[in-house]
Amino acid sequence: MFGSLLRFYRERAGISQEALSRRIGFSKSQVAMVERGERPPKDTFAPNADETLGAQGALLAAARELKVNHLPSWFAALADEEARAVARHSYENHVVPGLLQTEDYARAVFNCHYPPLDDEEVEGRVATRLERQNLLQRKPAPAISFVLELIALTRPVGGREVLKQQLHHLLDTTRQRNVEIQVMPADREAHAGLDGPMILLETAERRQLGYVEGQSGGYFVSEQPALGDLFGKYGILRAQALSPEESAKLIEQVADAL
Repeated sequence: MFGSLLRFYRERAGISQEALSRRIGFSKSQVAMVERGERPPKDTFAPNADETLGAQGALLAAARELKVNHLPSWFAALADEEARAVARHSYENHVVPGLLQTEDYARAVFNCHYPPLDDEEVEGRVATRLERQNLLQRKPAPAISFVLELIALTRPVGGREVLKQQLHHLLDTTRQRNVEIQVMPADREAHAGLDGPMILLETAERRQLGYVEGQSGGYFVSEQPALGDLFGKYGILRAQALSPEESAKLIEQVADAL
């Protein structure tokens, strides 16, 4: 909303993004990202823009009502679908999935981001990630499952103590009736998930969706046969992984060894 309002007043004033950036003391790229809703207005952005564009307090009022969303723009659509899903299943092969991360582990993950994030953005992303985890306790409870590569449970993201707390959190989570965690053993020569991570959703209308994420974005898979292939792969992955009970024992052993 703020970005759309900013663009309206800028265009009404006949000012380009570059000209506005010079007048309010922010870069052109920052002005563009605020207009697209990819970055919230920070510091003096809103008051400077309001005065420069003659918005008579409209931009200030919009800024006060702004709820900052720290989700990447390309992930927001998945988060919306995820929050309403009746089932969510995922395969992860490099870190503990966001829905299972502790606060310290999540902070360590975001501190590894490139290009580096400032402290405010890191804390905002951590808070947003923890808020997403409400899905696990939502009523009615969705069916949730994870298949994790063993390396995701042994890589000491944030240090040994952070990892140990993270593993104990996983064990606590496995005690929820609606959540199952399975570990893919490291000695399996090959399995159905070698093409990479995936997230599978089932909506309240029993519509199925797949989601595949890369280095700088992700995309939905909603058409056959690609969608059916993803669900088929995940079914095979669950059969190839350790059982939930065996997985819990392995997680406990890894935690005890730290």
